[in-house]
Amino acid sequence: MTSSLGKYSNLTQRIITGSAGAAAIIAGVCIGPWTYFAVFLIICFFSLTEFYTLAGLDGMQPQKTFGILCGVLIFAVSFFIEKGDLSYRYYFLIFPLVSFVYMIKLYKKFERKPFTNIAFTFLGIFYVAVPFTLLNIAVYEDDAYNYQIIFGCLFILWASDTGAYFAGTLFGRRKLFERISPKKSWEGFFGGAVLAMIFAVGLPYFFVAIGEISTLTLLDWIIIGLIIVVGGTFGDLIESLLKRSIEIKDSGDALPGHGGFLDRFDGLLISSPFIVAYLELYSL
Repeated sequence: MTSSLGKYSNLTQRIITGSAGAAAIIAGVCIGPWTYFAVFLIICFFSLTEFYTLAGLDGMQPQKTFGILCGVLIFAVSFFIEKGDLSYRYYFLIFPLVSFVYMIKLYKKFERKPFTNIAFTFLGIFYVAVPFTLLNIAVYEDDAYNYQIIFGCLFILWASDTGAYFAGTLFGRRKLFERISPKKSWEGFFGGAVLAMIFAVGLPYFFVAIGEISTLTLLDWIIIGLIIVVGGTFGDLIESLLKRSIEIKDSGDALPGHGGFLDRFDGLLISSPFIVAYLELYSL
């Protein structure tokens, strides 16, 4: 796919890849729990793969295969627990599972900084896998699958990214965080915020228009929209900090016009914990 789109401009590649990817993800989310599970398991797998590949480029030696295995297993176990197929007690299997990271390192020879590499293995799990895992809590309410929350969060996030991209490209003058990301601007931030909040306000009315009752109130969607605008911006900057430390432009080339999976979902990685915390403590 990358080679076939190479003849197009970056913007055209971005539109084609974004449209196709968004359609596939939304279809997976809306069809049912199993397609949601498959879509986000794949996203989690490739995001973890990219993270550990980037760590390797920086001279680290994380346990790539075991880290990916832990991440996708944590996501899968959480899904079946929230779905009601497994008892919540199975969450306690996660702790002995990840503890094998230490034991495996005992059999690795000639490593100058084994605990630094252990730390990067854990970082991949907590930075990438845990935020995706938390989405399982958001999509299940009393063991019943509800696509609305993840559906809405994705649209708000994409609206924020799209608004920021075009506002920044057309009007960007004042740097937002030049030390980390020279291209980010305050104009882009506010452009993304405006479009994201328009989507957030419109979501409850959209669900009513298609004959459903919105799971969340208008206030809930506004708060989630604000979380995504701020968390998504920080997520983008945090991933830029990671790439800047390794001196690369994109986390990968799997998504023409967008870079890699981490480039596309970095905002969700930081927003997800705050969204789930809000929903569990103050909503639903």
